[in-house]
Amino acid sequence: MMEASIKANEPHLLSDLNVEAYDSGTNAQCSDTNIQRQNCKNDKTFMCDVCRKAFTLKSSLNKHYLIHSGEKPFVCVVCNKAFRNRSNLIRHSRTHKNEKTFSCDVCKEVFHDRSKFIQHCRSHTNEESFSCDICNKVFLYKSTMIQHIATHADEKPYSCDVCNKQFFHKGHLNEHLRTHTKEKPYSCDVCSKKFSWKTNLKTHYRIHSNEKPFVCDICSKTFSRKADLKTHILTHTNNKPFSCDVCSKEFSRKGHLKEHYLTHTNEKPYSCDVCSKQFSRKGNLNEHFRSHTNEKPYSCDVCNKNFSRKGLLNYHYHTHTDIKPYSCDICGKEYSHKGNLNAHCRTHSKEKSFICVTCGETFSRKGLLKEHYRSHSNEKPSCM
Repeated sequence: MMEASIKANEPHLLSDLNVEAYDSGTNAQCSDTNIQRQNCKNDKTFMCDVCRKAFTLKSSLNKHYLIHSGEKPFVCVVCNKAFRNRSNLIRHSRTHKNEKTFSCDVCKEVFHDRSKFIQHCRSHTNEESFSCDICNKVFLYKSTMIQHIATHADEKPYSCDVCNKQFFHKGHLNEHLRTHTKEKPYSCDVCSKKFSWKTNLKTHYRIHSNEKPFVCDICSKTFSRKADLKTHILTHTNNKPFSCDVCSKEFSRKGHLKEHYLTHTNEKPYSCDVCSKQFSRKGNLNEHFRSHTNEKPYSCDVCNKNFSRKGLLNYHYHTHTDIKPYSCDICGKEYSHKGNLNAHCRTHSKEKSFICVTCGETFSRKGLLKEHYRSHSNEKPSCM
């Protein structure tokens, strides 16, 4: 029972290694960047001149001095409570969110503090726990603690043989190697889609379950991925710092700008494994892939009709209402869909951003460009 409780919560414990990383901006780094792992484990060469306590790393000593100075640089934005360690602040913030993610299978007690959970579990078995003397983080295994200590020393002992990128943990190196080998060992048992990383598979499962655990604090819109929530929040700020130097279109994320550049070069780096069709955006490839699996994960909560793409569902919703939320700033004409408004706005600006790669002629709408392409292929236009 004891081991089952720990194993059940182990993904949380491992993920905290990344969440509660040491804040090197507040406390000085170890001056000896070439410090060896053996020194980290055994030698204690840095001594506090107040209480004579010895430490293996200078950064650990600097952090210890905060005990004597009483300085608490990490402040909770909710209640203004201050802490010496950033990790303690993160644990404290969960008390405001009422996060209780660690449950003991023996006595059913629930914890939102990872370290307290581990110490509690050990109380049932009298097992030893391992604590980092720099940040007081508690670990189930000594080997995990030793790996964690390396993050304080900026030591990255695991190096990629292909590109020489270095990592704190061997597991992170193994995951990185898949970017070179294109190996995808994790497969969805619903639609058979494969992934290089287990975390991506877990996120993908939310498409099938329609789980959306990430909520916007401003408009309450929900998302299946944290990255999507971060992108959405920018729509409230209207901050678009990334601008295309070809057509001056602005974007809230650098990744979106990079994808946009492909529309100018006609480059299509994403290829379907089934039919080899190529796409300029990974999102378009993912949507196309559903045409092979017949997967339709997006369902209308009015008539239960299913769709393969979220955009099609949003488009469909307007058939149930007469709402036209998109309005032209120049002439006031209203539209049900943003794409139609964008196309209309080009009639005012005379912008022609769709370019024929064969003859260079430009068009204000993608549909007009597609019709034009038929003039090169001698294909007869379809009946409208």
